[in-house]
Amino acid sequence: MTNAYLSEWETPFNLPPFEALRDEDAKPAVEAAIEAGLAAIKAIANAPEAPTFENTIEAMEGADALLSKVLGAFYGMAGADTNDARDALMREFSPMLSAYSSEITANKALFARIETLWESRDTLSLTDEQERVLMLTYRSFVRSGAKLEGEEKDRMAAIKSRLASLGTEFTQNLLADERAWFMDLAEEDLEGLPQFVIDAARAAGKEKGAAGPVVTLSRSLIVPFLQFSPRRDLREKAFKAWAARGENGNENDNRAIAAEILKLREERAKLLGYESFAAYKLETEMAKTPDAVRDLLMRVWEPAKTAAEKDAEILAGMMAEDGINGELEPWDWRYYSAIRRKAEHDLDEAELKPYLQLEKMIEASFTCANRLFGLEFEPLDVTTYHPDARAWNVTRGGEHIAVFIGDYFARGSKRSGAWCTAMRSQQKLSGDIRPIVLNVCNFAKPSDGEAALLSYDDARTLFHEFGHALHQMLSDVTYESISGTSVARDFVELPSQLYEHWLEVPAVLEEFAVHAETGEPMPKDMLERLLAAQTYDQGFATVEYVASALVDLDFHDGDAPADPMAAQAETLSRLGMPRAITMRHATPHFAHVFSGDGYSSGYYSYMWSEVMDADAFEAFEETDAFNPEMAKRLEENILSKGGSEDAELLYTAFRGRMPGVEALLKGRGLLAAE
Repeated sequence: MTNAYLSEWETPFNLPPFEALRDEDAKPAVEAAIEAGLAAIKAIANAPEAPTFENTIEAMEGADALLSKVLGAFYGMAGADTNDARDALMREFSPMLSAYSSEITANKALFARIETLWESRDTLSLTDEQERVLMLTYRSFVRSGAKLEGEEKDRMAAIKSRLASLGTEFTQNLLADERAWFMDLAEEDLEGLPQFVIDAARAAGKEKGAAGPVVTLSRSLIVPFLQFSPRRDLREKAFKAWAARGENGNENDNRAIAAEILKLREERAKLLGYESFAAYKLETEMAKTPDAVRDLLMRVWEPAKTAAEKDAEILAGMMAEDGINGELEPWDWRYYSAIRRKAEHDLDEAELKPYLQLEKMIEASFTCANRLFGLEFEPLDVTTYHPDARAWNVTRGGEHIAVFIGDYFARGSKRSGAWCTAMRSQQKLSGDIRPIVLNVCNFAKPSDGEAALLSYDDARTLFHEFGHALHQMLSDVTYESISGTSVARDFVELPSQLYEHWLEVPAVLEEFAVHAETGEPMPKDMLERLLAAQTYDQGFATVEYVASALVDLDFHDGDAPADPMAAQAETLSRLGMPRAITMRHATPHFAHVFSGDGYSSGYYSYMWSEVMDADAFEAFEETDAFNPEMAKRLEENILSKGGSEDAELLYTAFRGRMPGVEALLKGRGLLAAE
């Protein structure tokens, strides 16, 4: 049989032929693609001609085209719809791909050509984009160890291979823990729960093959359960299971893996001459140094902690009024906070949720993109990798821009969280290549025949991931290596977090927040209360996030801790972490940091970007949320540019200056708490 991974894809828009992609073909395809990539690299490195930008850098850009094609399809599916075979393949691929990367960066002849171009760059008459690609290529090789020799070179390759395997193992352990645990609910355990939670629990029970409703560790189910269940004993059991992911002392325990990852990262950085992994990692980010990151986080930590402590006193008082003695615990916070929000803002999630239908929120995100950037979305009748995933043809003025795939419901085969990825990235070097962009979420799936309803946080997540998708879809660069979201980690969250703001625009909610049963728009007073409550409980939200970011920074800024759990406890103690709030991501399930290097020393980047997104949306608010001139500036200076220029230059071109932290504190309602 033909290996569909390697064949020409004669499909609409050259989409992967998902129904023909067999798991048993994936490894031969990856092996063939690696062989082709290495052959191309060898030809570039050993070319008799003197190095030019075209025969070296541009040739390298296309060397792994087949591998990008195969991996784009495989990992797009494996992250959202895995199985035992795909899990095993990911474990095999990690060291194979690391070895492939190491063989390229260790190729002395290839690096000599790159170095020659770098040293003579002033004489090459390159475009700005080409200069940027050359710089990034040279820097990437140096930071990957291209200048290392002998034992140090071999050790670097071994470290990178081991880190790749450990990251995959960490991810799979976490997914296994999340998949294995669920809590059966008797009919009497459903008392006090809103109907949407009951429906989600019944749907989850059906998906798990249980006899009745269950609570799983999917955020879209466990969070509303913690908010609404009056059963403190069940809330405690569920919360402790959620908090214990990756540290249950079983075969999925991630604590030793985290310790080994941190030690190897430290060794990697020191082999390259850096005093710490944080110093190495942050050198290429907007923040540049650990001190700059710590300064931002601590400027936000203090007012957030003050606000959270005031809130904790109020919630503890409410608990005491219920006749419960003892301290406010983490499994109490969301429950009493939901009661307080209803009392103070007259907002009840059960009343609000019918107005936030998934289909309408998707439509809202598309409509905002149309009003801002002229994009149109037409459903595609194609087969995707799972029945829940659907595709749209994205056009502008009749011209094809991208294919967008949305996969919104939680299931056991999908890793937790929400993300955006490109199965194919935009570029022009090999023709006008348009992207295939995938958004994956984990919303609770409704019972058959029922509308899928979102919490407001869910709706914000949908807009957030679609902001990433726009960054990919509107990319307009020549080289794939700087396409779309290939930017500094502390800049990549700007488009996504900025796009969240359009969900808060009253006109958007007035149009799309309509009741699932009656079709009536959200009552004006409810809409006003919803928007007025946007800063509610921001002490809690900010503390749980910043605590995670500071633990991440402490892990990497200095010697690696032998016991990460003890180091985590030490950081939280030093900060004076409120006892009823936990880290958003404790170490054993901190996938951002330990599933790969992406957010290592970089979890702060959401907040770094928030400083910019709060300031950027003010530019729209000063005129009109759909100001066409401002939208054009945003697209031309940020969304279309990818990593073609330094992030600070891109933002300054859009806004005229870099922002301060004040807009962020104002947006979170924390100015008064300073």
